[in-house]
Amino acid sequence: MNSKKTIIVLIHAFIVWVLCAAVMGIGRAVTTQQNAFIIHAIAAPLVSALVSLNYFRKFNFTSPLQTALIFVLVPAILDLLIVSLLILRSLDMFTSPASLFGTWIPLTLIFLASFLTGLAVTHRRLEKRPATN
Repeated sequence: MNSKKTIIVLIHAFIVWVLCAAVMGIGRAVTTQQNAFIIHAIAAPLVSALVSLNYFRKFNFTSPLQTALIFVLVPAILDLLIVSLLILRSLDMFTSPASLFGTWIPLTLIFLASFLTGLAVTHRRLEKRPATN
């Protein structure tokens, strides 16, 4: 994969992180932290599915598994570096009991939604191919 293709998949993963961060930021501003976690856990796979649907339909440079790994690792790394270390100055978002709902479940759902969306889109493409005999 060349650098242009790498940048495209990374931009899509970054968009997942930005949209999920916006959901958490807005959620924490307008409701309780617990409600924000619930909203984030619902929104994360939806955001991931929509962004990965766009990625697989327009680009499809990586396999569903590779894409899911990138889509989960980019937000996890950005959460660690920017949110946890720079903003919160604490690793609590990864280590506290609340981190299960605030961090780990959404990351797991991002992975699953990206992977399953990739499988569905690539499976449909294979079904639409004309038979070669």
